[in-house]
Amino acid sequence: MLRIAIQAKGRLNEQSLGLLLEAGIAVAEGKRRLIARAEGFPLEVLFLRDDDIPQAVSMGVADLGIVGQNEVAEKGYDVEQAMPLGFGACRLSLAVPNATDYTGPDYFRGRRVATSYPNILRGYFARQGIEAEIHTIEGSVEIAPAVGLSDAIFDIVSSGGTLVSNGLREVETVLRSEAALIACPSLDADKRSQTEQLVFRFRSIRESRDMKYVLMNLPVEKVAEATALLPGMRSPTILPLAQEGWCSLHAVIGKAQLWERIERLKAIGAEGILVLALENMIR
Repeated sequence: MLRIAIQAKGRLNEQSLGLLLEAGIAVAEGKRRLIARAEGFPLEVLFLRDDDIPQAVSMGVADLGIVGQNEVAEKGYDVEQAMPLGFGACRLSLAVPNATDYTGPDYFRGRRVATSYPNILRGYFARQGIEAEIHTIEGSVEIAPAVGLSDAIFDIVSSGGTLVSNGLREVETVLRSEAALIACPSLDADKRSQTEQLVFRFRSIRESRDMKYVLMNLPVEKVAEATALLPGMRSPTILPLAQEGWCSLHAVIGKAQLWERIERLKAIGAEGILVLALENMIR
């Protein structure tokens, strides 16, 4: 049986449990427990602080973990990244007070920068050839300049609203991050096989989120032209309609291309176009 560590509370907790549920794996709700048994897959769920998850996976306390790539990079523990999961997107950025005359990274030479991610920041400054004072604090990093603790901050940014409300502006993005499935490097053959099954489910879910299932009616003589526009997973499905000279065309289209392709299909005579969400896509 696999043991997976996820965040005990917060946004990644909810999204991780949601992903498991989409993959057919239910975790009993109720009073917060350290460990919960899952249904639908041989899995135990271990609830931890997000910054403890890389260490737990590296040590083999948990076989797998769902955690932000920023935490993996900061802690530096020996773990394998099985796959990025497509949620929990954020960035680690340097920010300065709005009134600061910022002209580039050289601004930070000799300055004090407050952060909860000193290792990532230290690596960035080393690559830039910058010597700065890194002040490690936990909690509300964004208030450090206002209370005189630092000249700037290095912190997680999602929407940027917290920076704005604290009179700060983002000036340098150092690392882009999202949630990832990580694995212990010393998993045995059975657990690696189970991990591959879990990755297969997660990947199918992630791929389906970027795709739409499209059905339309089309004149038969336009099939070749439509097929060139809609290659589908292998090729579109073509079915005859009761009305002579017409067919039904079914295809899968990436969301990024959806509306442009629909406009072109309408231009060659497609009618009755239906766009449906995909729950899962198995390649």
